[in-house]
Amino acid sequence: MDRPNRIEDLRFDADKTQLEIAKILHCQREVYRRYEKGEREIPVWAAIKLAEYYDVSVDYLLGLSDKRRHFNQ
Repeated sequence: MDRPNRIEDLRFDADKTQLEIAKILHCQREVYRRYEKGEREIPVWAAIKLAEYYDVSVDYLLGLSDKRRHFNQ
């Protein structure tokens, strides 16, 4: 199943660079780029951290839901 690339969209909406988000995740920019492009599966801990950072549900972040909810809902 082809899911929307929400982590890239959320980054653009937040006006952040890949490097800025990589620093939040404490990883190299290239590693984050691979998550964003779907070349590498995003680890659960990183998905949770990004969902919290962007204040969206993990389901929304991963493209499993189109319903945008806050992180803690």
